[in-house]
Amino acid sequence: MTRVATMVAMMVGAILTGGAAASDPAPATTTVYRHATVIDGTGAAPARDMAVIVRGDRIGQVARDADIARVLPAGATIVDLRGRYLLPGLIDSHQHVATPPNRRRAEALMRRDLYSGITATRIMADDLRAVAELARAAHVGEIASPDLVYAALFAGPSFFDDPRVLAVSAGVKPGEGAWMQAIDDNTDLPLAVARARGTGASAIKVYANLPAPLIARITAEARRQKMQVWAHGMVFPTPPADVIAAGPDVVSHSCYLAYQAVHQRPQSYQQRVAIDPAQFLAARNPVMASLFDDMRRHGMLLDATLRVYQEGEARARAGGPPAYCSLDLAAALTAQAHRAGIEIAAGTDGDTGARAPYPGLFDELELLVRKAGFTPAQAIRSATLVGAKSMGRDSEMGTIAAGKLANLVVLARDPLADIANMRSVVMTVKRGRAYPREEFRAVTEEELARD
Repeated sequence: MTRVATMVAMMVGAILTGGAAASDPAPATTTVYRHATVIDGTGAAPARDMAVIVRGDRIGQVARDADIARVLPAGATIVDLRGRYLLPGLIDSHQHVATPPNRRRAEALMRRDLYSGITATRIMADDLRAVAELARAAHVGEIASPDLVYAALFAGPSFFDDPRVLAVSAGVKPGEGAWMQAIDDNTDLPLAVARARGTGASAIKVYANLPAPLIARITAEARRQKMQVWAHGMVFPTPPADVIAAGPDVVSHSCYLAYQAVHQRPQSYQQRVAIDPAQFLAARNPVMASLFDDMRRHGMLLDATLRVYQEGEARARAGGPPAYCSLDLAAALTAQAHRAGIEIAAGTDGDTGARAPYPGLFDELELLVRKAGFTPAQAIRSATLVGAKSMGRDSEMGTIAAGKLANLVVLARDPLADIANMRSVVMTVKRGRAYPREEFRAVTEEELARD
């Protein structure tokens, strides 16, 4: 066994026995994770006593342990996961890390994400000058962080007095940065999309205050330039049905879709109003049923963000502004969409405080199960395979399968028995590199302080 392989074996052995881990985190050429119960992210039943062979940053083979026991690769590091649960790396499908940019804060939260099993995150528009550098550093392993896949934002000119725009526009006039553009009928859309693409963005986020014909043109041009389109469920004044007709890949925020069924829809993002939940909670809403049928025909995903509505209610109870949507309503709409065959991605659009040991994605998974009626296996699929689909990366991640990136998370307890057992992370593996939970340095209040 080589020196590197020996040190990795010592490190991984320490993870599982509670001893001190080696300080050198470099992965072995080949690592075999043996005797694991594999929950592969597809929603299939768990497979017991499995072996996963990792070669470099890729999964080389997934097989029954008995089938590979006599043909283990020479010189491989062996990791015994007997009694452990092996899942694909988790994906947060809705997050922000640079509004406003604060490198210390972002790195602290992303460090917690990675040591909690999150290996990829969909960033829903920020100051992409900062995000691009964080994404580069994360990709090559300079910082402990999930990989970041991000969008540039398009909105109507009337949106750009929003204070968040000012926070991400230092040095440029709001709406003129390539990462956050004001769009109207006179915009050169091929150039606007090309500028967005030049930031390294994988998608255009269609945000607010845009008419339906312009949303359709933006979507068509983004597709021509091979970018995804991620849209709010309502883009104000454009109602959800017209947003869906334009054909984005993912729509965000389940409650925005309810505006399709109200009599007076807000005409701008700034005029959002509270939604009466009565017509949605009593029974299957026929307007929403039609909307979800259209989404399913388009193969569109829903980024439900239940945790946002829970947080909104908490702020209202603490004396903040009234919530425009209740958690019960958001969960009812998410459940109806799920029953209609819409794939639901697990996204948070927020995070927990410095003292919390785990990030907000774990709250989102619990809400999907306890409020929207998902099984634990369905919730895990939302945070793995569906999350990968939401970023257009399902050929690379989201399931445990040969050829995909070696993005894995090891749990001490069975998450299918109780979704709360997701909070038993022992180790994360990202691109073949091990990050033992016992090495996690907790986030501090000072790290989260705003510049």
